[in-house]
Amino acid sequence: MRRKIAAAAAAVSSGLVASVGIMSGATPIASAATKTVTTTYVAGALQTLDPIVWGSQILIDQGTVFEGLFGYNPKNQLEPKIAQTWKVSDGGRVWTIFLRHNARWSNGQPVTAQDFAFTWLRDLSPSDATGAIWASIASQLKNGWAYHAGQVPASAVGVKVINPYELQLTLTGPMNIEGILAIAGSMPLYPPAIKAHPSTWWQAKYFVGDGPYTVQSFVPNGKLVLTRNRYYVGHPGEFNVGNVQTLIVQPIPSVPVEDYLANKLDVALIATASDYQYALQHFKSQIRKAPEADISYLAWDHSIYPSVLDNQKIREAIAMAINRAPIVNPVLDNMVRGTSVFAYPGFPTYKLEHNPYAYNLKKARQLLAQTGHRNGRGIPTIYIYTQTNAASPQSVLTGEAIAHELKTGLNINTKIEPTNSTEYGLMSYGGTDSTIKPGYCVDTGVANWNSPTAWTLGANQNALSIGNGIFGSYAFRRHTGAWYIDTYDPRNVAAWGNPTNTQLGVTYASWKPLIAAAQKDIAYLNAWQAKQPAAYRATLTVAGQPTLTQLLAKYEGSWKTAKTAATKHAAWVSFWKWVGTYSNGSGSIGLGLNGQVYLDQHEPKLLANMVMWEAELNVAVKAKQAAHLAAEQANAMIQSGYAIPLYAAEGIYLEKPNVHGAQINPWSWQNFYQMQYLRLS
Repeated sequence: MRRKIAAAAAAVSSGLVASVGIMSGATPIASAATKTVTTTYVAGALQTLDPIVWGSQILIDQGTVFEGLFGYNPKNQLEPKIAQTWKVSDGGRVWTIFLRHNARWSNGQPVTAQDFAFTWLRDLSPSDATGAIWASIASQLKNGWAYHAGQVPASAVGVKVINPYELQLTLTGPMNIEGILAIAGSMPLYPPAIKAHPSTWWQAKYFVGDGPYTVQSFVPNGKLVLTRNRYYVGHPGEFNVGNVQTLIVQPIPSVPVEDYLANKLDVALIATASDYQYALQHFKSQIRKAPEADISYLAWDHSIYPSVLDNQKIREAIAMAINRAPIVNPVLDNMVRGTSVFAYPGFPTYKLEHNPYAYNLKKARQLLAQTGHRNGRGIPTIYIYTQTNAASPQSVLTGEAIAHELKTGLNINTKIEPTNSTEYGLMSYGGTDSTIKPGYCVDTGVANWNSPTAWTLGANQNALSIGNGIFGSYAFRRHTGAWYIDTYDPRNVAAWGNPTNTQLGVTYASWKPLIAAAQKDIAYLNAWQAKQPAAYRATLTVAGQPTLTQLLAKYEGSWKTAKTAATKHAAWVSFWKWVGTYSNGSGSIGLGLNGQVYLDQHEPKLLANMVMWEAELNVAVKAKQAAHLAAEQANAMIQSGYAIPLYAAEGIYLEKPNVHGAQINPWSWQNFYQMQYLRLS
C-alpha cells in the first residue's frame, strides 16, 4: 500500500517539475516596490461582500474591510477591537459593551453603537429569508428569531443603544459571545450606504467599511483590489495592521504553485501532496504551516447490531494498536499533524485533554487476549466507513492505513466501505441505522468559528449530534434504534394508537391514555430534574418558558377548542408527538416525553454525563469554565474508546521571502483570512 501511494505521488510531482521548468530556482519579488501583495480566495465563491451571506467573502470581511467589537490577533486569539470595555450581568444574559470613540468608517464618519444595532436588525429582517442568521450574534439576541418570523416588532429584539458608544445586548440565555462577535456576520455595516443602495452597497463605488482596508475595485468572482482606509485607527496596544498599501485578492488558480513561481502570487496555498513535495525540494524556506480546527478520528459507527466493540477492552486494544506516525507520513505525505486528542497546540482545551492509549502494540495484544480474542481469534470483520475517493482521497487512504495496522498488529480483519456524501453525513450527524454494520467511521470534527460550544471539535458528535442512543449496550441501542427506523415508536403506538389513524383523537376517550402517559412522564421528569447537580439543573429551566404541566394543560385544552373531527385529530397528533417519539427522517428524531424518560432511566452514565456537560457548556460565560467542560467531553469519548483521534489538518502555504503575516483561517472555510496583518520587509 505505501509503495503504491509513494509511487503515485512521485509521478504527479514529476509532472509539476516538468511543467515549471527553469522557474524552480529563483523567486524574485514583483510587488515589493509598490507595497502590493497578491493573494487568493476560494475560487468561484466571491459574489458579494455582504457578511450575512455564508460565503468566502467572510474571510475578507472579517477584520480586513470590516472590524467588529471583537476580532482575532495574528495568533488567532480573540481580542477586543472596537469594544473598549464590557460588563456581563444577569448571570451572563446581558452584555453591556462600551465602544472606542475613535473608530472610523472609510469616509471619516464615526463608528457608533447604532451602526451595530442597525446591522443586526437588518440581518434579522423578516423580509430576508436567505441570510445566514445563525452565523451572527443576531441569532443569539432575545426575540431575534421571533422578529425574523414576524411575531414581534423590532423593538422587542434584545439590542439596545444606550448612547452612541454604549450597546446593551440581551441574549436568549447565558453564554460567552466574544467568539461570535468576532465573525463576519457580526460586523457592522454603514447604514446610509445600505439605505441608499440596498442590493449594491458592496460595489466599490458605494462601499464604506470600517476595517484597515477599503474596496478600490471588485469584479464578482474575479479580482478584488483593496487599499488602505486612511481613517482607520485600531485598538490601542495591539498590532492592528501591517504596512502593505494595496491588497490584490483573486480566485485560487488551478495551478497555484506555478503561479507563485511565475510571480503572479505572493502567497499561495499548497493543496496537493505533489506540490508540497516539489516545494520541499526547491524552496523549503518559503513553506509555512498553520494548524486548523479540523480533527479526523475514528468514530463509533451507528450500527444497531451486537458488536465485539461493545466490549471496552477491545476498543482500548484497537486504540493502542494505531500508530499515527506512518499515517501522517508517508500515507498522507506530512500534510497533517498527528494528534491523540481533539485539539492542537494553542487550542483552548489542548492542555486539558488526555489520551491514556498511547501506541503500544504489545499492551494492545495483551488486552485483546484478556477478552478471549488472542491474535484476533473470533473477531468478525470490522467495517471502516470512509468518504468516497472523489469526495476525500485522504479519508480513503486513512481507512486503508487503519485497516493495515489492525491486520498486522492485532490480526483483525476489516472491510473499507467508501460511502456517498448523504450516507456519510448521516453517520456523522444522524441516528442509528439498520444498514450499517459494526465498526468505525473515519469522521471529522470542525469548528465554524472560535466559540466555546465548538471547542469539543467533534468529540461529542456521536453522543449529541441528534444521536440519542447511538452508543451503549446492545439492548439499549436496539430499543432506541426503533426511534430512527420506525415512523412512530412502536411501543408508543401499541399504548396510544397510531397517528396515521384519522379516527383517533376525535373523541375525548382516545385522549385519555395519552394524557395519563404524559402525567406519569411529567411526574418522573420533574422528580429526576430535582435530583440533578445544581449547575446542570439551572440549565434545564429557561426563564419565561412554560412548565411541562402548563404545556400539558394547553395540549389538553386544544381538544375543546378544535371544532371539527379533522382539527381534533390534528391536535391529538401534535399532542402524541409531544409525548411519544418518532422519526423525522434523515437520521433525526422527535424525542418526546416518553423517550426522554427512557433515556434518563437506561442511558449509560457516559451519555448522561455528555448531555449534562453540553448543557453547562452552552451557558458557560467564562472561557476557562467552558474549556474544562469541552475537555471533559473529549476526554470521556477518548477514554471510553468511542472516539480515537488521528490527526489535525494543517494549512500549508508559500510566502515570498519579503512577505510576512499571511494567516490560514483555522475555522471551517480555511484558506487565507485577516489579510490586514500582511507586511513587507
